[in-house]
Amino acid sequence: MRVLIIEDESKAARELQQILQAIDADLEVVATIESVERALQWFAVHPLPDLIFSDIQLADGLCFDLFRQRRIATPVIFCTAFDEFLLHAFDTNAISYLLKPITREKVARALDKFSEMKAAFAKGPAQQNLQQLLQQLPPSYKTALLVHQQEKIIPLAVKEIAFFYLDNNLITATTLNNQKYFLTTTLEELEKLLDPSLFYRANRQFLIGRHAVLNAERFFARKLVVKLQVASPEVIVVSKARASAFLQWLEGTSV
Repeated sequence: MRVLIIEDESKAARELQQILQAIDADLEVVATIESVERALQWFAVHPLPDLIFSDIQLADGLCFDLFRQRRIATPVIFCTAFDEFLLHAFDTNAISYLLKPITREKVARALDKFSEMKAAFAKGPAQQNLQQLLQQLPPSYKTALLVHQQEKIIPLAVKEIAFFYLDNNLITATTLNNQKYFLTTTLEELEKLLDPSLFYRANRQFLIGRHAVLNAERFFARKLVVKLQVASPEVIVVSKARASAFLQWLEGTSV
């Protein structure tokens, strides 16, 4: 079995590799990668591994950036010190979520689960045809969000929203008319609800609408600064690792 490790702490990566090889001497760790950018480069030129062990907080962002930018049909076992990403993790191909410190017992249970799931989901022709049909159905995204204003519940049209902003765990939706509404949700949940061709997670604090973008300017270290039709509470910076994907999204060619 070919395994890829995505981990920005070299000590943790070495320990995980040692655990894996102690459990199964035939297991091959094909690479250890420390960042989203390096992972994108690796997947561009290498065949998919059989299994991925991935930390969530990497050197240049969250590993979810990788799975948003590239379709990777490989099961993932997440290894992290935080439990706050649990729900988001299972929007990917996650089969297990291990909290650090990582032990041989935890890894062994996760590998057993992987083996069991492979056997259980071995597909015959009928299941494959059904899955292909389901994949052809267009996804359903929200066209309006319910927001609260005093005693009123207002349907806010998604096309009117310029951006969502996270500040101190509070989400604000700002419209093209510069009206502001508070939401009791997370940016991760909003990403699931909204059409990804219309809204882009620029960074940890901003989810922006393509219809609100005026331009993007080159910034230090190959980053981008995004200007919107309405003022944002702080400068919207897209990292170097996400700049290329952002520009593809902006012209409507991202996948």
